[in-house]
Amino acid sequence: MLFECILYEKEKNIATLRLNRPEVLNAMNRQLWLDLQSALDDAGHDRDIKVLIITGEGRAFSTGADLKESKTRTLEEYRDYLEKLQEVSRKIIRFEKPIIAAINGYALGSGYELALACDIRIAADDARIGSPEAKVNSSVTGGAFRLIQELIGPGKTRELLFTARNIDGREAERIGLVNLSVPGKQLMETAFRMAGEIAQNSSFSMRMMKKGLQMADEVSLDALMDFETEACLACVSTRERQASLEKFESRKK
Repeated sequence: MLFECILYEKEKNIATLRLNRPEVLNAMNRQLWLDLQSALDDAGHDRDIKVLIITGEGRAFSTGADLKESKTRTLEEYRDYLEKLQEVSRKIIRFEKPIIAAINGYALGSGYELALACDIRIAADDARIGSPEAKVNSSVTGGAFRLIQELIGPGKTRELLFTARNIDGREAERIGLVNLSVPGKQLMETAFRMAGEIAQNSSFSMRMMKKGLQMADEVSLDALMDFETEACLACVSTRERQASLEKFESRKK
Protein backbone atom coordinates (compact mmCIF):
# COMPACT_ATOMS: atom_id res chain seq x y z
CA MET A 1 0.00 0.00 0.00
CA LEU A 2 1.17 3.52 -0.82
CA PHE A 3 0.70 6.46 1.54
CA GLU A 4 1.56 10.12 1.49
CA CYS A 5 3.19 10.35 4.93
CA ILE A 6 4.25 6.84 5.92
CA LEU A 7 6.10 3.87 4.45
CA TYR A 8 4.29 0.59 5.05
CA GLU A 9 6.00 -2.75 4.53
CA LYS A 10 5.27 -6.38 5.37
CA GLU A 11 7.82 -9.13 5.83
CA LYS A 12 6.62 -12.57 6.91
CA ASN A 13 4.55 -11.97 10.08
CA ILE A 14 5.82 -8.42 10.77
CA ALA A 15 4.48 -5.10 9.47
CA THR A 16 6.66 -1.98 9.64
CA LEU A 17 5.18 1.53 9.67
CA ARG A 18 7.76 4.26 9.09
CA LEU A 19 6.72 7.86 9.63
CA ASN A 20 7.92 9.42 6.38
CA ARG A 21 8.27 13.19 6.56
CA PRO A 22 12.05 13.26 7.16
CA GLU A 23 12.43 16.78 5.77
CA VAL A 24 10.54 18.05 8.86
CA LEU A 25 11.85 15.35 11.23
CA ASN A 26 8.56 13.47 10.85
CA ALA A 27 6.48 16.26 12.35
CA MET A 28 2.91 15.01 12.56
CA ASN A 29 0.18 16.58 10.45
CA ARG A 30 -3.40 15.47 9.94
CA GLN A 31 -2.56 13.38 6.87
CA LEU A 32 0.05 11.40 8.78
CA TRP A 33 -2.57 10.42 11.39
CA LEU A 34 -4.98 9.42 8.61
CA ASP A 35 -2.28 7.30 6.97
CA LEU A 36 -1.47 5.65 10.28
CA GLN A 37 -5.12 4.78 10.78
CA SER A 38 -5.38 3.20 7.33
CA ALA A 39 -2.21 1.16 7.81
CA LEU A 40 -3.42 -0.05 11.22
CA ASP A 41 -6.72 -1.11 9.64
CA ASP A 42 -4.83 -3.11 7.02
CA ALA A 43 -2.49 -4.75 9.53
CA GLY A 44 -5.39 -5.53 11.84
CA HIS A 45 -7.29 -7.37 9.11
CA ASP A 46 -4.24 -9.19 7.72
CA ARG A 47 -4.18 -12.61 9.40
CA ASP A 48 -0.55 -13.14 8.44
CA ILE A 49 0.61 -10.12 10.45
CA LYS A 50 1.30 -10.88 14.11
CA VAL A 51 3.43 -7.91 15.19
CA LEU A 52 3.81 -4.26 14.14
CA ILE A 53 6.88 -2.04 14.40
CA ILE A 54 6.50 1.76 14.27
CA THR A 55 9.60 3.87 13.64
CA GLY A 56 10.68 7.05 11.88
CA GLU A 57 12.44 7.54 8.55
CA GLY A 58 15.65 9.55 8.75
CA ARG A 59 17.00 11.29 11.85
CA ALA A 60 13.88 11.25 14.03
CA PHE A 61 11.03 9.13 15.26
CA SER A 62 8.90 12.28 15.32
CA THR A 63 9.34 15.79 16.70
CA GLY A 64 5.60 15.99 17.42
CA ALA A 65 2.90 18.18 15.98
CA ASP A 66 3.68 20.10 12.80
CA LEU A 67 3.75 23.62 14.23
CA LYS A 68 3.72 25.19 10.77
CA GLU A 69 0.35 23.57 10.14
CA SER A 70 -0.82 24.32 13.69
CA LYS A 71 -0.29 28.08 13.34
CA THR A 72 -2.90 28.40 10.61
CA ARG A 73 -5.69 26.34 12.24
CA THR A 74 -8.86 27.81 13.66
CA LEU A 75 -9.98 26.42 17.03
CA GLU A 76 -12.59 24.34 15.24
CA GLU A 77 -9.94 22.90 12.90
CA TYR A 78 -7.67 22.26 15.87
CA ARG A 79 -10.42 20.35 17.63
CA ASP A 80 -10.92 18.23 14.50
CA TYR A 81 -7.17 17.52 14.35
CA LEU A 82 -7.01 16.59 18.05
CA GLU A 83 -10.03 14.33 17.81
CA LYS A 84 -8.44 12.47 14.89
CA LEU A 85 -5.17 12.20 16.84
CA GLN A 86 -7.01 10.81 19.87
CA GLU A 87 -8.96 8.36 17.72
CA VAL A 88 -5.78 6.90 16.23
CA SER A 89 -4.08 6.84 19.65
CA ARG A 90 -6.99 4.83 21.06
CA LYS A 91 -6.71 2.48 18.11
CA ILE A 92 -3.02 1.88 18.85
CA ILE A 93 -3.59 1.41 22.60
CA ARG A 94 -6.44 -1.06 21.98
CA PHE A 95 -4.90 -2.75 18.94
CA GLU A 96 -5.24 -6.52 19.23
CA LYS A 97 -1.73 -7.27 17.98
CA PRO A 98 1.50 -6.29 19.79
CA ILE A 99 3.12 -3.04 18.62
CA ILE A 100 6.79 -2.17 19.13
CA ALA A 101 7.98 1.44 18.93
CA ALA A 102 11.58 1.65 17.63
CA ILE A 103 12.56 5.15 18.76
CA ASN A 104 15.29 6.73 16.64
CA GLY A 105 16.45 10.30 17.19
CA TYR A 106 13.89 12.78 18.47
CA ALA A 107 10.61 11.57 19.97
CA LEU A 108 8.92 14.70 21.24
CA GLY A 109 5.37 15.74 22.07
CA SER A 110 2.80 13.75 20.14
CA GLY A 111 5.64 11.73 18.59
CA TYR A 112 6.67 10.63 22.07
CA GLU A 113 3.00 10.00 22.90
CA LEU A 114 2.70 7.75 19.85
CA ALA A 115 5.53 5.64 21.27
CA LEU A 116 3.82 5.56 24.67
CA ALA A 117 0.68 4.10 23.09
CA CYS A 118 2.67 1.10 21.82
CA ASP A 119 3.11 -2.05 23.89
CA ILE A 120 6.90 -2.12 23.89
CA ARG A 121 9.43 0.68 23.38
CA ILE A 122 13.03 0.18 22.21
CA ALA A 123 15.09 3.38 21.96
CA ALA A 124 18.41 4.27 20.45
CA ASP A 125 20.66 5.17 23.37
CA ASP A 126 21.14 8.68 21.98
CA ALA A 127 17.44 9.26 21.25
CA ARG A 128 15.98 12.48 22.67
CA ILE A 129 12.62 11.88 24.36
CA GLY A 130 10.36 14.42 26.02
CA SER A 131 7.24 16.53 26.30
CA PRO A 132 7.89 20.19 25.36
CA GLU A 133 4.22 21.19 25.74
CA ALA A 134 4.77 23.40 28.81
CA LYS A 135 7.28 25.45 26.79
CA VAL A 136 4.78 26.20 24.01
CA ASN A 137 1.63 26.69 26.10
CA SER A 138 0.06 23.36 25.14
CA SER A 139 -0.79 20.06 26.85
CA VAL A 140 -0.27 16.35 26.27
CA THR A 141 -2.57 14.02 24.32
CA GLY A 142 -2.77 10.36 23.35
CA GLY A 143 -3.61 9.12 26.85
CA ALA A 144 -0.20 10.29 28.08
CA PHE A 145 -1.51 11.47 31.47
CA ARG A 146 -2.19 7.82 32.34
CA LEU A 147 0.38 6.04 30.19
CA ILE A 148 3.44 7.89 31.55
CA GLN A 149 2.38 7.46 35.18
CA GLU A 150 1.85 3.73 34.66
CA LEU A 151 5.46 3.44 33.50
CA ILE A 152 7.39 5.74 35.83
CA GLY A 153 5.00 6.80 38.61
CA PRO A 154 3.37 10.15 39.42
CA GLY A 155 6.39 11.95 40.86
CA LYS A 156 8.73 11.38 37.92
CA THR A 157 5.88 12.08 35.51
CA ARG A 158 5.31 15.51 37.06
CA GLU A 159 9.02 16.25 36.96
CA LEU A 160 9.32 15.48 33.24
CA LEU A 161 6.09 17.24 32.23
CA PHE A 162 6.62 20.37 34.32
CA THR A 163 10.30 20.84 33.42
CA ALA A 164 9.67 19.93 29.76
CA ARG A 165 13.09 18.30 29.90
CA ASN A 166 14.32 15.88 27.23
CA ILE A 167 16.09 12.68 28.28
CA ASP A 168 18.17 10.26 26.23
CA GLY A 169 17.45 6.60 25.57
CA ARG A 170 19.75 5.40 28.34
CA GLU A 171 17.98 7.51 30.97
CA ALA A 172 14.59 6.48 29.58
CA GLU A 173 15.54 2.84 30.09
CA ARG A 174 16.88 3.52 33.57
CA ILE A 175 13.59 5.03 34.78
CA GLY A 176 11.41 2.49 32.94
CA LEU A 177 10.04 4.77 30.25
CA VAL A 178 11.36 2.41 27.55
CA ASN A 179 11.97 -1.33 27.77
CA LEU A 180 15.43 -1.22 26.26
CA SER A 181 18.01 1.17 24.84
CA VAL A 182 20.60 0.08 22.31
CA PRO A 183 23.17 1.75 20.02
CA GLY A 184 21.39 3.43 17.12
CA LYS A 185 22.92 1.11 14.52
CA GLN A 186 21.38 -1.86 16.34
CA LEU A 187 17.90 -0.37 16.82
CA MET A 188 15.99 -1.95 13.94
CA GLU A 189 17.87 -5.24 14.22
CA THR A 190 16.86 -5.41 17.88
CA ALA A 191 13.25 -4.46 17.12
CA PHE A 192 12.96 -7.10 14.40
CA ARG A 193 14.56 -9.73 16.62
CA MET A 194 12.01 -9.06 19.38
CA ALA A 195 9.16 -8.92 16.85
CA GLY A 196 10.29 -12.27 15.45
CA GLU A 197 10.31 -13.77 18.93
CA ILE A 198 6.77 -12.51 19.56
CA ALA A 199 5.57 -13.68 16.13
CA GLN A 200 6.34 -17.30 17.03
CA ASN A 201 3.51 -17.24 19.59
CA SER A 202 -0.26 -17.55 19.35
CA SER A 203 -2.07 -14.51 17.95
CA PHE A 204 -5.25 -15.49 19.79
CA SER A 205 -3.43 -15.88 23.10
CA MET A 206 -1.78 -12.47 22.73
CA ARG A 207 -5.12 -10.90 21.82
CA MET A 208 -6.66 -12.24 25.04
CA MET A 209 -3.69 -11.07 27.07
CA LYS A 210 -3.81 -7.56 25.61
CA LYS A 211 -7.51 -7.32 26.39
CA GLY A 212 -6.94 -8.44 29.97
CA LEU A 213 -4.08 -5.98 30.46
CA GLN A 214 -6.28 -3.14 29.20
CA MET A 215 -9.13 -4.18 31.49
CA ALA A 216 -6.87 -4.19 34.55
CA ASP A 217 -7.37 -0.46 35.24
CA GLU A 218 -11.03 -0.43 34.24
CA VAL A 219 -12.77 -3.24 36.15
CA SER A 220 -12.77 -4.79 39.62
CA LEU A 221 -10.37 -7.59 40.53
CA ASP A 222 -13.28 -10.05 40.59
CA ALA A 223 -14.39 -9.04 37.10
CA LEU A 224 -10.80 -9.26 35.84
CA MET A 225 -10.37 -12.75 37.30
CA ASP A 226 -13.67 -13.85 35.70
CA PHE A 227 -12.28 -12.64 32.37
CA GLU A 228 -9.05 -14.56 33.01
CA THR A 229 -11.04 -17.78 33.37
CA GLU A 230 -12.99 -17.20 30.16
CA ALA A 231 -9.89 -16.08 28.23
CA CYS A 232 -7.97 -19.19 29.27
CA LEU A 233 -10.88 -21.46 28.28
CA ALA A 234 -11.20 -19.67 24.93
CA CYS A 235 -7.48 -20.18 24.28
CA VAL A 236 -7.39 -23.89 25.13
CA SER A 237 -10.47 -24.46 22.96
CA THR A 238 -8.73 -23.38 19.76
CA ARG A 239 -7.58 -25.84 17.12
CA GLU A 240 -3.99 -24.63 17.40
CA ARG A 241 -3.81 -25.54 21.11
CA GLN A 242 -2.71 -29.17 20.63
CA ALA A 243 -0.17 -28.29 17.94
CA SER A 244 1.34 -25.58 20.14
CA LEU A 245 1.62 -27.99 23.10
CA GLU A 246 3.40 -30.56 20.94
CA LYS A 247 5.75 -27.88 19.60
CA PHE A 248 6.48 -26.66 23.15
CA GLU A 249 7.18 -30.18 24.38
CA SER A 250 9.53 -30.89 21.47
CA ARG A 251 11.60 -27.80 22.36
CA LYS A 252 12.11 -29.10 25.90
CA LYS A 253 13.65 -32.36 24.70
